Amino acid sequence: MGIEFKNVSKRYGINSAAPLAVNGISFRVERGTLTTILGPSGCGKTTTLRMIAGLESPTSGQITIAGQDVTHLGPAERNVSMMFQSYALFPHMSVLENVSYGLKMSGVSKARTRERAQEALKNVGLLGFDERLPSELSGGQQQRVALARALVLEPAVLLFDEPLSNLDARLRREMREEIHTLQQRLKLTVAYVTHDQSEALAVSDHIIVMDAGRIAQAGTPQALYETPQSEFVAGFMGEAMLFTASMDAQGVVSLGSLKFPARHAVKPGAVKVAVRPEAWLIHPSGAGLNASLEKVAYLGSFYEYSFATELGKIFVVSSDLGHVLAVGAVVGLQLAEHGVAVIAASA
Repeated sequence: MGIEFKNVSKRYGINSAAPLAVNGISFRVERGTLTTILGPSGCGKTTTLRMIAGLESPTSGQITIAGQDVTHLGPAERNVSMMFQSYALFPHMSVLENVSYGLKMSGVSKARTRERAQEALKNVGLLGFDERLPSELSGGQQQRVALARALVLEPAVLLFDEPLSNLDARLRREMREEIHTLQQRLKLTVAYVTHDQSEALAVSDHIIVMDAGRIAQAGTPQALYETPQSEFVAGFMGEAMLFTASMDAQGVVSLGSLKFPARHAVKPGAVKVAVRPEAWLIHPSGAGLNASLEKVAYLGSFYEYSFATELGKIFVVSSDLGHVLAVGAVVGLQLAEHGVAVIAASA
């Protein structure tokens, strides 16, 4: 067992009328997996992570780590390491001294501390950087030092709080791949907080989407992206446009002049259809939903199109670089099997 929350709530202040930052959430992070807690600012994700770390105490509910009740234990009494957004490296200490610090404070022998610190640096690809100062490292290298410092303590649980937000786009991609590879190789139990949907999709075994202190939906990255259960999740997990539609008793959805079968069970009647930009198929012949091209943008590996249709403006992403449409072109839009989700209107 990794981490388990049982009906955990957190209210700041002693006033019982104060709003709950976290409202009765329950979930598990299985041992050896990476679970991302995802959501917009103010949704409760960082408070949840801080409760795992012992930096905040829950107002009610129970938290267990590796089968032990840690609800009322402080940070030092939990076998947990946390990697902060700011890295928090000691500027006057070398890389090796930064990584060794926690072991030194724990009373581990000098020889064993050095051995474990060098092994941690090897794990993050920084062997040979022992004597450098943080100021002599790139942002990505500083992040690896912070990661090594967390790993060297051999925690039961490793926590990440927006670890990549200070990096540029290329470095973010490289570091998320490294974190995911390291987690898989070392079988680490990881709870990872971010507001970046692409980051969550790339690194996670499991994703928990939070909204206003509650869990909106939890599941695999694929399940959350392809089968959102609410308008909030559909809109938050990648870009999606929501349309009002209807579904008959046979599960056939009518969206304007388009008809298609719902891939998942939803109550017949009024429904919402969430469509990803890449789910629209462009047919020059005009088959499907009649659409007139209003705007075109070239983004290197794909084009962005904005069409006027009977459903209103529709945003489409096309990777077909060989057949570029010109403004004013009239085409037909149809829907692919993937990237289209039917959601109950009351959700």
